[in-house]
Amino acid sequence: MSGATVRSTSDEVATHPPHERVLHFIEGAFVPSRDGGCFETRAPATNDVLAEVAEGLAADVDRAVSAARRAFDESPWPRMTPAERAAALRRVADAIEARGEEIVRAECLDTGLPIAQARGQATRAAENFRFFADAVTQLETHAYGVDGRFLNYVVRKPVGVAALITPWNTPFMLETWKVAPCLAAGNTCVLKPAEWSPLSAVKLAEAIADAGIPPGVFNLVHGIGEVAGAALVAHPDVRLVSFTGETTTGKEIVRSGAATLKRFSLELGGKSPVVVFADADLDRAVDAAVFGVFSLNGERCTAGSRLLVEDAVYDDVVARVAERTAAIRCGDPLDPATELGPLIHPEHWRSVRGYVETGVAEGARLLVGGDCPPGLPASNYLAATLFADVRPEMRVFQEEIFGPVLCATPFRDEEEAVRLANGVRYGLAAYVWTRDLQRAHRVAGAIDAGMVWLNSQNVRDLRTPFGGAKESGIGREGGRFSFDFYSELETIHTALGDHPIPRLGLPTGDKEVRGDAGTHR
Repeated sequence: MSGATVRSTSDEVATHPPHERVLHFIEGAFVPSRDGGCFETRAPATNDVLAEVAEGLAADVDRAVSAARRAFDESPWPRMTPAERAAALRRVADAIEARGEEIVRAECLDTGLPIAQARGQATRAAENFRFFADAVTQLETHAYGVDGRFLNYVVRKPVGVAALITPWNTPFMLETWKVAPCLAAGNTCVLKPAEWSPLSAVKLAEAIADAGIPPGVFNLVHGIGEVAGAALVAHPDVRLVSFTGETTTGKEIVRSGAATLKRFSLELGGKSPVVVFADADLDRAVDAAVFGVFSLNGERCTAGSRLLVEDAVYDDVVARVAERTAAIRCGDPLDPATELGPLIHPEHWRSVRGYVETGVAEGARLLVGGDCPPGLPASNYLAATLFADVRPEMRVFQEEIFGPVLCATPFRDEEEAVRLANGVRYGLAAYVWTRDLQRAHRVAGAIDAGMVWLNSQNVRDLRTPFGGAKESGIGREGGRFSFDFYSELETIHTALGDHPIPRLGLPTGDKEVRGDAGTHR
């Protein structure tokens, strides 16, 4: 059954911009593809053509990487002080805020993200630049004294050209999450946004140009992942690859980049559990569970898509969640009252809808949703969906759906809760609800995940590492952990006096000076 509250599309709400042309941004200028090729991007709310986008091929990628390499070798950017780069990043943040409404509108039209949620994403994007501007000026310097004879210290240096490949969900915020620390550390970059949501990246290029970042430091190439993304990862002048997306693509990126020994930061898929014990504050747990999977149209890597509930309160919690799920307002993403917009693309809608059919076929109990809400255009809308009594062997329990689908499963005790939480190949995030703080910490430590929230929804602290375990990724970004990835560490060993140096090759009969040869590796 559907049961969702529907917001009808109206001319006042669903006004779309005229058809536009989207270009690459290379060496400080917006340019078409070398061969003039384009591809279409469509508005998820209607599937009407939204823009013609320059289609980057290997030649365009090479042009962008070459520009980034020249900027790294010749521009002042890598040689600026951290404070100078920080000042430039703060100007980018100001330019983003000046374009706030433009960015929000582009994001909504391009992704189907509800405008009330998109506004928060745009604000976070500016915060990312300010945070990393502050952070790069506050990085600690490690120094090690050795018995008064040596002072050894570690310096951070830029690595080179970075390939930044971003997904189609919340693209603008995630682009800034990568670009800000990359540039703060002194690198140059080529950004390749997802082909399904390329529009807001242009706004980022405009903001960076307005901030006076030297040409070539930031470059933007649009294109299909299997073509432009593959050429970018394989390019010999690219030294770092930061990728957010699905696990299968992440594995291919590692294979492609291994030939040139690139360094990788990969934030991949998730199938995160929300573990609710009987003693939890159930009102808050239900609020968080519903928001965590149905906000951002369910298209979020850290979505709590598996609701694991202790037997004693399982029926009560599922009933509460079902009532809330049925009341979620689906509608036009530009309507401020909309809580759930359309999925990004017809192909993705078919994938998510296919999982609903699979769940029913496997015997899960479909309580709410599962199809396009009545009264909305035949595009990419899917009502908020809830399955109950989902068994751990079912595909809807095991596989990332990446849509507004929540699967509820009961558990008997703490041991089974942990076993169910860990019973998938992913390990990105987890959420635990209980008033027993000892149990909360015990369960958090037992769950295999990069991040665990206790009695909380997903609230980010930019100082902490972000990333996953198992097939949810490799590496961590966030705070100083971003700079560990985007910096080369160099140790400088300084002798404070004339320490003994063993002498080899002396003429026969000369007295050998022996001394501490040090520790050799």
